[in-house]
Amino acid sequence: MRAGPGQVLAGRYRLTDRPEALSAFAVDERSGDVVRLRAWELPASLIGDQEPDGSGPVEGERLVRRVAAVGAAAPRHPRLLQGAGAFVEGDRLWTVEERQAGRPLAALLADGPLPPYRAAEVAADLAAALRALHDAGLAHGNLTAGSVLVCEDGAALLGGLLPGVAEEVLAEELGGPGGRRRYEVRAELVGSVAERWPLDGGPAGDCWALGVLLHRMVTGRAPYPESGVPELVTAVREGRRVPSEACGPLGPLVERLLQPDPARRPTAAEVRLELAELLAGAPEPAAGERVAPPLPEQRRAPGRRGGVKRDGAAKRDGAAGAERPRAEASGPDRPPRIPPALLGPVLVGGVFLLLLLGVVAVVLFAG
Repeated sequence: MRAGPGQVLAGRYRLTDRPEALSAFAVDERSGDVVRLRAWELPASLIGDQEPDGSGPVEGERLVRRVAAVGAAAPRHPRLLQGAGAFVEGDRLWTVEERQAGRPLAALLADGPLPPYRAAEVAADLAAALRALHDAGLAHGNLTAGSVLVCEDGAALLGGLLPGVAEEVLAEELGGPGGRRRYEVRAELVGSVAERWPLDGGPAGDCWALGVLLHRMVTGRAPYPESGVPELVTAVREGRRVPSEACGPLGPLVERLLQPDPARRPTAAEVRLELAELLAGAPEPAAGERVAPPLPEQRRAPGRRGGVKRDGAAKRDGAAGAERPRAEASGPDRPPRIPPALLGPVLVGGVFLLLLLGVVAVVLFAG
């Protein structure tokens, strides 16, 4: 990529870092917001024809309209990163997405798998974002560890909608509506990422991808081989995968999400409810268990609603701690009500009181 820090793209996006792997951060000079840019190199067949006034490539602008249409139709949701549009500059197609402070889920998983209940918290946020998209008549199609951002408070935000649409549009434009050529182009664009290769698309395909991601979060690997696209696609078609029992308490849900028949998979709304029930009965974390990813250097941008604290296990710790004083006070080792130093005088006083009461009773009876 030839762009560098300080360069302005599309007349409004000033790059703030040196782009790597066709990705960069920038500041939108119109709004002041920080955004993330993603780019794809366009072949000459898509940028060769120019408008008569030299304003830009005809085919490239058509791609932009297709991508931007999805961004405009996407709902606003506190767990969904908003796509801000797309543009073509030079020989590249760019997508623009809002950027919040946080750390990609892929970076967190590089440190090791998540505990099942922490993974359930992340998945519950993603299911909420997917439900909003599905209710709006859209599918995401790009649910991967790389498209999920985990904020400082532990909340998970789903991004990558427009980049996913851009890759599908390019695969269709370069490979045709179907067939071997489109498969080859898509394989080059997407790579051997299991979440991107469901047997079917639409909302059911998103839920299948969520099952794959849940398995990855808990076990550290996808349930299907990712050594190459042909091996991956063949395994998905044949149903060859790692058993869902490896996911512990999430195993039954993962098993249903990965069903070959889309009609047998739960919807995003059903997944959200099931995860809520699971989290409601979650046990306290074991000593030394990885509860939530540490993000000391991150600060979430102000103004985003729905920033629910996601340190669920820490909450359970606090609730349990509030109960412990009462439990300890009622146990066998609780302190005696009368201090030991006063036991002798109290007993002697009690004996004299009994004798006095006896004398009084005798006098009254004799009289």
